Amino acid sequence: MEKTSQQFDTVIAACRKLFENKMQDYGSAWRILRLPSLTDQIYIKANRIRTLQEKGKQKVQENIDGEFIGIINYSLMALIQLTKGVADQPDLNLKEAVELYQKEAVNAKNLMMNKNHDYGEVWRDLRISSITDLILQKLLRIKQIENNKGSTLVSEGLDANYYDIVNYAVFALILLNEKIILTK
Repeated sequence: MEKTSQQFDTVIAACRKLFENKMQDYGSAWRILRLPSLTDQIYIKANRIRTLQEKGKQKVQENIDGEFIGIINYSLMALIQLTKGVADQPDLNLKEAVELYQKEAVNAKNLMMNKNHDYGEVWRDLRISSITDLILQKLLRIKQIENNKGSTLVSEGLDANYYDIVNYAVFALILLNEKIILTK
């Protein structure tokens, strides 16, 4: 599991770098987004990945790695919104935003490590298409919880689903990277 821990950190570092760059370009304008808007952004990215997987070709030359990175970043933003609430105006500077981002990434990693302990690293045997479907399933669950105004009877809350999405997207990026290394 040490290898997975290092791979997780590498993926999150790349995602965080993009987050930081976008924070410098746009500030924390994302802080005005309500959770359903963030959920829909993640859904758009996951659905594009699935569509490309099914069609086998693409017309817009943006790779799926970038979509998985977007899924991670939007999910971490959603987790920040769950904690801080939605702002009326951008209210975080770069340092504050990155600290909150990193806190949520650490929470996701801790959950991933605990689940890897219990499940073994079975995710390494999954297809990227299955991971995409699992992300979409989590998003549909989140949408249902949002439609129910956060009320659940026996299900995990929104945060657990967003953390799972982060971890699934990290797994996809790890597997995609390993596939590239194997083909070289």
